[in-house]
Amino acid sequence: MDYRFLGRSGLKVSTLTMGTMTFGGKGHFAKVGGVDLDEARRLTDLCIDAGVNLIDTANRYSDGLAEEMVGEILGGRRKGDVLIATKARMRVGDGPNDCGVSRYHLIRECEKSLKRLKTDVIDIYFMHEWDGATPLEEMLEALDTLVHQGKVRYIGCSNYAGWHVMKSLAVSERDRRQRFVTQQIHYTLEAREAEYELLPIAVDQGLGVLVWSPLAGGLLSGKYRRDQADPAGTRRVAGWTEPPIRDEERLWTIVDALVGIADARGVSAAQVALAWLLGRPAVTSLVIGGRSEAQFKDNLAAAQLVLTDEERNRLDAVSRPPLLYPYWHQLSTARDRLGPADMALHAGFLQG
Repeated sequence: MDYRFLGRSGLKVSTLTMGTMTFGGKGHFAKVGGVDLDEARRLTDLCIDAGVNLIDTANRYSDGLAEEMVGEILGGRRKGDVLIATKARMRVGDGPNDCGVSRYHLIRECEKSLKRLKTDVIDIYFMHEWDGATPLEEMLEALDTLVHQGKVRYIGCSNYAGWHVMKSLAVSERDRRQRFVTQQIHYTLEAREAEYELLPIAVDQGLGVLVWSPLAGGLLSGKYRRDQADPAGTRRVAGWTEPPIRDEERLWTIVDALVGIADARGVSAAQVALAWLLGRPAVTSLVIGGRSEAQFKDNLAAAQLVLTDEERNRLDAVSRPPLLYPYWHQLSTARDRLGPADMALHAGFLQG
């Protein structure tokens, strides 16, 4: 297992992170999985033994049950050097203040998460989604308080637009508050929209990048094929609709390329898809989840897989996103003055 610095921080995290969205299977999250405590403990030990040092969860997953299970597994005593990331922002009740990033909500939810996790401190606290109704000053002041109280070590954002990230960083700098050290984003071979703004921002601003659902909800695992789009027992059959697929023909073309490379290398399509992501600019770690030991073992093996330039070029060719404005104009008239952050998007077009 390799370890990378999380953005500009001094914290090193494993290139694969264990995701826990399948833990518990309560309510809406039953569509994703229903891993019970004994199995969750076995899977967690498997990941830790493989060198994973970050476990990712959220207060929203199975209405807090996933956090409780993580707390029970780690037993109030961190195994080795295991880090915990959790999140807040999503609705967790019917009350008017049961969602968002207000000072009231964040501090209350942080304290609840600490109790469920049976720990004194959250290593990385993510804002799970943008909240356009709460002033950024209020959110960042609350997070600053939690860090200075020793309840949170690092802060991050998730599912933000580019301007959301940049405005947050600007307010942090202006008010001398804690600064986001990382984003957690959706980014896959099938969904490369992050290359327009989020990856260039990460390069330019020194943010780490954790990737959620790096196999597109299993669509890039190799078990979905043109002639069997929805095999029995998968989350899509159960009604889970993330991520949306706008061009199915493009998806199957990508899957064909993945399977072709995988078969030639004697590995799984999932490992190829994960290895491609680990070679992208600013990517720190991939959040891998699953419902079985076989799934985790297969994904963990991706940490050792290095793709050749020819293989990467082949995958890029079938998945490269279109150049939207102003990027097509920049490619035409500014290619002689593009910087490192610009290259997170433009590099493939300049080489193509």
